[in-house]
Amino acid sequence: MYACMILISWIGAKAIVASGNNAALGMTTGDLTALFSYATQILTSLMMLSMIFAMLTISLASGRRIAEILEEKTDILNPDNPQTVVQDGSIRFENVDFIYASKADKRVLDNINLSIASGETVGIIGGTGSSKSSLVQLIPRLYDVTNGRITIGGIDVRDYDLNTLRNAVAMVLQKNELFSGTIKENLCWGNEAATDEEIEHACRLACANEFIRAFPDKYATHIEQGGTNISGDQKQRLCIARALLKKPKILILDDSTSAVDTKTDAFIQKSFAEYIPDTTKIIIAQRVSSVQHADQIIVLDDGKIVAIGKHEELLKNCAIYREVYASQKKGDGENE
Repeated sequence: MYACMILISWIGAKAIVASGNNAALGMTTGDLTALFSYATQILTSLMMLSMIFAMLTISLASGRRIAEILEEKTDILNPDNPQTVVQDGSIRFENVDFIYASKADKRVLDNINLSIASGETVGIIGGTGSSKSSLVQLIPRLYDVTNGRITIGGIDVRDYDLNTLRNAVAMVLQKNELFSGTIKENLCWGNEAATDEEIEHACRLACANEFIRAFPDKYATHIEQGGTNISGDQKQRLCIARALLKKPKILILDDSTSAVDTKTDAFIQKSFAEYIPDTTKIIIAQRVSSVQHADQIIVLDDGKIVAIGKHEELLKNCAIYREVYASQKKGDGENE
């Protein structure tokens, strides 16, 4: 910009000198128009050049960060002689502590002791930031415990082959991921060898078969990237069906029925109890109605287990659970 101003001053000065005392007549209107046009072009080019330099600086910094991620070595590795069979879906947390960063001041999970029998339905409830998701992410070794240990089928999760372990544990998250393709293709991500009968059975359990059958192309219906052409509850039900097709030993639903109405949610829970009784089911939920019929309910607060029990027991003995239940019951009454 300063260069342009200097250029204008220099050209203007030349014009004044050339015209002597008739400075006003030294430049015509056309000369001034041309002068400002050229100056504007130079200024625009200089601004573009400065933007390119800024973009290059940002790109270099971003490139270095991407390279750091690509070159990062994972700490979660297979053991030398890994176990390749998961016997059942029983889970034990033994004095488990967990932090995300080695220099963290506070534990995300603190002294967790928990026993879940194979085939049980377990509910986990707690406020935002109580570390519900962190707890279940330790089961398939998305992270490793900082202290203590977790066993599945009586064997430390760190002793399993990673593929074996993660194939035995199916997780359905609140944020569901669907890919561009047909409904059937999306479902087969759970099990590429699944038959049409198995696919339809899983969809019935997840209450997805009815709305799929309503589409003109049924299971051949095209899904846009991210599932943008179907509703939120339909996405959640498809992801639950996809997880069921893995035939896992452990099924984890991490607030994955939040968009589903309470009637459908109850039907899904009933289907699980009837048709997959040997699968351990862990349900993280905000709604008490989603977990109140579980074999045991875990109440988490600030990374600690504050109570474990059935619905009626917790209403009597746990103030946090009682408060959540009362607030939701009041809200349901106001919405009726």
